[in-house]
Amino acid sequence: MQPQTKHRLRQLPLLALALAGLSACSTSSQQPGPSDRLLSFVDPFIGTGEHGHTFPGATRPNAMVQFSPDTHLIGWDASSGYHATDSTIYAFSLTHLSGTGVGDLGDVAVLPYSGADSLKPVARFAKKDEQASPGYYAVELANFGIRTELTCTERVGLMRATYSDSTDRKLLLDLGHILQPNWGHKVVGNDLELINDSTIRGTYYTKGWAEHHQLSYTLHLSRPADSLALWRDGVRSRIQPGYSTSGDTADLKLHLYLPQGSEPVLVKVGISPSSPEQAEKNLAAELPHWDFDAVHQDSRRIWSEVLSKIEIETADSSVLRNFYTALYHAHIAPYNYQDVDGTFRGMDKQLHRNADPADGHYTVFSLWDTYRALHPLLTIIEPERALRYGRSLISDYQEGTILPRWPLASNYTGCMPGYHSVSILADLVAKGLASGEDLKLWTEAAQRSSIYREDLARKFAGTRELDLITRHPYYKERYGFVPADSVPESVSWGVEMAYDDWCIARIAEAAGLKDVAKEYDKRGLYYRRYWDHETRLMRPVMGDGSFRTPFNPRFSAHGKSDYTEGNAYQWSFYAPHDMEGFLQLMGGKQVLEANLDTLFTTSSRIDGAEQSGDITGLIGQYAHGNEPSHHIAYLYNYTDSPHKGQAILDTVLRHFYQPTPEGIIGNEDCGQMSAWYILSSLGFYQVCPGKAEYVIGRPLVDKATLQLPGGKFVIEVKGNSKEAKYVQSAKINGRDITRELRFGHADLKAGGKLEIQMGTQPRR
Repeated sequence: MQPQTKHRLRQLPLLALALAGLSACSTSSQQPGPSDRLLSFVDPFIGTGEHGHTFPGATRPNAMVQFSPDTHLIGWDASSGYHATDSTIYAFSLTHLSGTGVGDLGDVAVLPYSGADSLKPVARFAKKDEQASPGYYAVELANFGIRTELTCTERVGLMRATYSDSTDRKLLLDLGHILQPNWGHKVVGNDLELINDSTIRGTYYTKGWAEHHQLSYTLHLSRPADSLALWRDGVRSRIQPGYSTSGDTADLKLHLYLPQGSEPVLVKVGISPSSPEQAEKNLAAELPHWDFDAVHQDSRRIWSEVLSKIEIETADSSVLRNFYTALYHAHIAPYNYQDVDGTFRGMDKQLHRNADPADGHYTVFSLWDTYRALHPLLTIIEPERALRYGRSLISDYQEGTILPRWPLASNYTGCMPGYHSVSILADLVAKGLASGEDLKLWTEAAQRSSIYREDLARKFAGTRELDLITRHPYYKERYGFVPADSVPESVSWGVEMAYDDWCIARIAEAAGLKDVAKEYDKRGLYYRRYWDHETRLMRPVMGDGSFRTPFNPRFSAHGKSDYTEGNAYQWSFYAPHDMEGFLQLMGGKQVLEANLDTLFTTSSRIDGAEQSGDITGLIGQYAHGNEPSHHIAYLYNYTDSPHKGQAILDTVLRHFYQPTPEGIIGNEDCGQMSAWYILSSLGFYQVCPGKAEYVIGRPLVDKATLQLPGGKFVIEVKGNSKEAKYVQSAKINGRDITRELRFGHADLKAGGKLEIQMGTQPRR
């Protein structure tokens, strides 16, 4: 997702290419090796080019810290602070977003430098002098002659700077640093305290995508500074330990002049959403020493444990690199936004404490994206973590009186349609992971989040958080549809709210609230109001009940048309919760197949001067670079021609994911693009989160072993090759599922085996 911009659309021509075999020799299986070897397949630079918007810096799984270089400050490609085409580093900051279409964070920025004193030194570097691996980043700052290395714990960043000039060693703490200032992101205040000549504490206040964001920090030097200077709105002054300022709105840049010497300078920065004192506690608990290599090795061990949850076999090195980098990206967000003792800042901006700090409290849920594949993936390989995310969303409801749509740093952003927190909760219920939870509370939270809230509209008036309260639910409740002449993106909102309401019905049903379930099941069918039998598309409905005329299904205007980041073609296949009813509505599986064929074979032309830049990865009008298309190829399984979907999946997997900086076809979106690749490479996908069922696709791997809490789940793919992309037969735990090509979550959660036989021709 992204604000309106224009960029080059990457596309593949029509179904003919999608169905064509790729010329390559057959592959044979090979074992990747021990779990620590899996680290070698992870390339954090994948997705940093084009518009993938990932960052290459050091982080740990779902950590509060993402210590990374900021090379890009302005524009859409500054969303993560880094772009592969850059050669300038403005600073290394402690917090970043991974793959989003909107930028924020970039908090607490530091830069080692040498040479002439200046207000804002800037580093230059060459790509050949960069290194990145899980938990580690290094670069040579060419103009300063400084090798800079980054690693981290969960809440502490650690920098090691080796200066070639032992007599000229400086460090900048830039408290005016921000990402995307041209989009309204700005620093609004600083609390700063110099504890002594090696310790600095403070709180950084910003206003941007997150309306009220504050992050506290404590910075420690391995050796005391000789002197310090503060540039305040460009005016330089010497300061001494004991100096402090509170609520300072000036542009603050603190320069530290370090003692001469040949040994590296180490800087560690602990952060906290609560207070500088809590940041100090986090640092003391997680990094009481100065052993950079030990922290780096510990990060490698932690990432190895994550990656070894799925071990795949394939002779294709590109698949190995894509797969394990995707698994890495799928474990960056959400972030654990809680101190070591369980303290966190809630959606009410007050401090709270978890009774069990191990449970965590999370932020950065890109829910419109990640409910589709990331969260379903985690229910398989990390069900306890998936449940923690659900509990965190409920906690947000309890503090803020509504479930979030895109929570960021204790803020509602209201970004994107629907209220997909309920999808996360419904999937946990469907898979038996929420049996000990208060499902009546979950139902209450879901219900209150599905209606228009006039009280919150008043509360959030004048802030960005007001975006959470749109009138789409109001129209849904009053008329049963969203009128296109009243609000934009009416069709997308309408069909996604229908799915979300079905999810609420499932939660209520599990809670024993039959009347609530019945009511929300009825609302789950509201998507049918948009189906136009004449065009066989989801078409906008006007306030008088008529369809919009004239109607151009290729038209897109970002944020202004009837469809979110897309057009009618991409949004006319969305009723995952009611496929049987959807088939009946449109006229049967033959109509669905014909519609799918049209989608994948029609021209890729998009009309409109303000078309959404998110429409990328085109095959016909299918747009893999944006999430609403992610389930569509699997819908061929609901027709008599599942082989067509298998061919499309083969094309998407092989062409739209590459082990290069440009290798992700759209915004990575906090793990969703990666999770789709992981599940699809394994050979199955969950079309409808909330319904514990998977459909078979086109596996890329020859074998995979998933380490699940209930035991090992093994996937064996026989006769697999680039030419053999069609499923001939499939068995789950010895049961033949060739005809239906689907199986349940219960079939895998305790371990077992999925066997798939591939062939070069479609199965007839």
